[in-house]
Amino acid sequence: MPSRCMVCIMSRASSQLAFFLCGCYMAALGVHAGEHYVADHHKAGYYVAAVYEHQSILSPNPLALTSRKEALELMNQNLDIYEQQVMTAAQKGVQIIVFPEDGIHGFNFTRTSIYPFLDFMPSPQLVKWNPCLEPQRFNDTEVLQRLSCMALKGEMFLVANLGTKQPCHSSDPGCPNDGRYQFNTDVVFSSNGTLVDRYRKHNLYFEAAVDAPLKVDHIIFDTPFAGKVGIFTCFDILFFNPAIQLLRDSEVKHIVYPAAWMNQLPLLAAIQIQSAFAIAFGINFLAANIHHPSLGMTGSGIYSPLKSFWHHDMESSKGHLIIAQVARNPQGLVGTENATGKMDPSHSKFLKILAGDPYCEKDAQEIHCDAATKWNMNAPPTFYSEMMYDNFTLVPVWGKEGYLRVCANGLCCYLLYQRPTLSKELYALGVFDGLHTVHGTYYVQVCALVKCGGLGFDTCGQEITEATGIFEFHLWGNFSTSYIFPLFLTSGMTLETPDQLGWENGHYFLRKSRLSSGLVTAALYGRLYERD
Repeated sequence: MPSRCMVCIMSRASSQLAFFLCGCYMAALGVHAGEHYVADHHKAGYYVAAVYEHQSILSPNPLALTSRKEALELMNQNLDIYEQQVMTAAQKGVQIIVFPEDGIHGFNFTRTSIYPFLDFMPSPQLVKWNPCLEPQRFNDTEVLQRLSCMALKGEMFLVANLGTKQPCHSSDPGCPNDGRYQFNTDVVFSSNGTLVDRYRKHNLYFEAAVDAPLKVDHIIFDTPFAGKVGIFTCFDILFFNPAIQLLRDSEVKHIVYPAAWMNQLPLLAAIQIQSAFAIAFGINFLAANIHHPSLGMTGSGIYSPLKSFWHHDMESSKGHLIIAQVARNPQGLVGTENATGKMDPSHSKFLKILAGDPYCEKDAQEIHCDAATKWNMNAPPTFYSEMMYDNFTLVPVWGKEGYLRVCANGLCCYLLYQRPTLSKELYALGVFDGLHTVHGTYYVQVCALVKCGGLGFDTCGQEITEATGIFEFHLWGNFSTSYIFPLFLTSGMTLETPDQLGWENGHYFLRKSRLSSGLVTAALYGRLYERD
């Protein structure tokens, strides 16, 4: 990957969202490193949000037993950086700031070694509490107190992640043997420092040190600037509960999302899935990822369906603050025709294919073929390759134009494409319909157009970030789920917005022309939660 601080705007010409603005701060040093912002902080219908990608100071030995005093010394180093970011954000009129998962205490603990790092967590549903103003009310709440004081001092809503503990009694059938629950917890403070709510992570990702709550937290909190806001953490994004359940409340148009996400290409880089979630549900998505490039952890942003601002940097060892002006009511992708009112010729061809037989059939006597698809009779060979630890069925994408079909286990994926010029790269159209079982178990249906790592079929599915191939295309499939995420990545870890998404004649499609750089991945990533 080229060495650069990747801070990008993704936009559509039809976007009516306010421009997005960003300051780049070398946060680990607290040194201001450049900004682009205007004084019109609180434009009607908009609010100002910030997410901070934090390069956390980690315990040198997370398996070792330590004291509460030593644990607080380490956590206060991270909290000092948080406080610097809050003060910087306050100067820009920020109304809500989101910090990443594991940013204060780190990771790779055992159940015992994490204990000194845990704060006691009273239930905000039962107790109204301002830790900054009432520090003596509960013991072992030093981290909550500091976060509360930051929110109060910065006069902004603050979302952060920490480890918490809750004693339990042996009469509780779920109570662990050590007599306490330990949770991976997001907390929300209001602009006066009051603890508004807390969310305990439900879908744990190899986190032996903490428990999943016995009952899923569905947390929606109210803000004066954005209305209802939902919250969940990292791996939760791939599951029905709580993520999808939250969005069944039609008033939830905003999600805050702390994460410690390890990128996995070609389909699940952090910025890919974060952007896809915003587009799929027509919401604003405020994502703060941890920053540890050596572990493949980077990728944060403030995403809307039509316009996004993100940061992905595998070179720098510094944290990064993104500030953006966000619409209170985000606009989704709409429209099937271009500005002149005439339908794009490729879209007409796509609709013709869907209306008729979408591929050519040969029988003993003759070829039965729709006129739109006659040039597809020299079908390329089908092959198999591992992608994302799943066995994909693929066909190579050869030539300057074409119409391809590839099927597996009931899912058929189709590609109608044109290329202005051919590059010396291999692309392939792949399909997978099955249970993913590595690093989590969940059922997916995927149609993916990917650039391969080399020119051999066995390189398709490899992790690559650079590409030169330009495509105009329709990608579609006969998905049996309505939960489909458009994953779109171009050269240099940049994002693109689809021109159009939607259902047509029982198939879900993605349409794109005028790519700004070479295509790395364009995929429709369907989740069948009921088959997990």
